Amino acid sequence: MKKLTYLLLCLFFVGIGLANAQTRTVTGTVISAEDGEPVIGASVIVKGTTTGTVTDFDGAFNLEVPSSAKTMSIVL
Repeated sequence: MKKLTYLLLCLFFVGIGLANAQTRTVTGTVISAEDGEPVIGASVIVKGTTTGTVTDFDGAFNLEVPSSAKTMSIVL
């Protein structure tokens, strides 16, 4: 009985660790500061990783970001 309880407790903590290591979806629109128009083809990158995407014709982007990420950068 103790082994089963120990196993279930270990699985519980592993499950919590996996839940915390999830990603989140970040969406947004890149707008030019000069004229307020959407920026087409701008690269949106999670700083310190190789994760990124490119804005569409409306300047919109949708990116899966690790929950540990703090900063994103935009390259025109």
